[in-house]
Amino acid sequence: MSIRNDWTLKEIKEIYYRPLLDLVFEAASLHRQNNAYAEVQISSLVSIKTGGCKEDCAYCPQAARYDTDVDVQPLMSLEKVKEMARHAKGNGASRLCMGAAWREVRDNSDFERVLEMVSEVNEMGMEVCCTLGMLTYDQAERLKQAGCFAYNHNIDTSAEHYNKIITTRTFDDRLNTIKNVRKAKMTVCSGGIIGLGETNEDRIKMLHTLATMEVHPESVPINALVPVKGTPLEAKQRVKIDEMLRMIATARIIMPKSVVRLSAGRNEMSLSEQALCFMAGANSIFAGEKLLTTPNPGFDEDKEMFTSLGLHPREAFKDQKEYIEKNSMSL
Repeated sequence: MSIRNDWTLKEIKEIYYRPLLDLVFEAASLHRQNNAYAEVQISSLVSIKTGGCKEDCAYCPQAARYDTDVDVQPLMSLEKVKEMARHAKGNGASRLCMGAAWREVRDNSDFERVLEMVSEVNEMGMEVCCTLGMLTYDQAERLKQAGCFAYNHNIDTSAEHYNKIITTRTFDDRLNTIKNVRKAKMTVCSGGIIGLGETNEDRIKMLHTLATMEVHPESVPINALVPVKGTPLEAKQRVKIDEMLRMIATARIIMPKSVVRLSAGRNEMSLSEQALCFMAGANSIFAGEKLLTTPNPGFDEDKEMFTSLGLHPREAFKDQKEYIEKNSMSL
């Protein structure tokens, strides 16, 4: 199947609203044609700087303006990051994602320390992904030179629904950061969150934005909101499994070569629900007890799941040559 970047909203809407079993079957078939379907990328997410963020993301317990149980913590030490990376790698993780509760990257001593962390973890043979907020091209280039393999910057929701969730930065700000990452020839990790009070149309528009980028994000996280007490969205209900399946299956069909990550919300899913998500095209997870500040299944639980479902971990830097070739496109 050829990779398309000219999907229309009408086409994606038609896919999204197909009968669920038909949708999952088509996605599963395409997944088997385009990917090693039993291979799942295991990533570990570490909060290297927690809390105190100036942003007002309505879902995030790290925003300083909300009264949550998150304790503000300074930038983690290099040795602690290396210790956590070794633990993650020893449990099958091929990628370490380092997240800092910043609005944007600043050219200061903290950024220099992050660059050192990136370099050290890269030397351990792990893919390094960072999510540090907005960044300029020069900052993206420095991360790339330090050994950063991927940069996560989710678009979160549709452009139309965005300002109902976040007012401290714009949707275009997010797209500009992704452009800077592409220009620096890092791979892009970008997806969104469902359960924020958006409509199905918003979900379709979010997928349309991702699928019509000049190069699809190499990694597409599909997150289900984890409501946290003290945030504006604390009363939202759990996202239903059929909603996650529709998002994952549609993403798999319109972005057949991307790694689709079953992300936040997995802790509330049963084994059979997760199995359906893998069948629908998910081929990446976050493993470890926490996703920044919210609960997540532990490594041992996931090892048992992999054995039960016949899955195996994806190696680090797989298809790196293909990524480099795609990222060398002129923008």
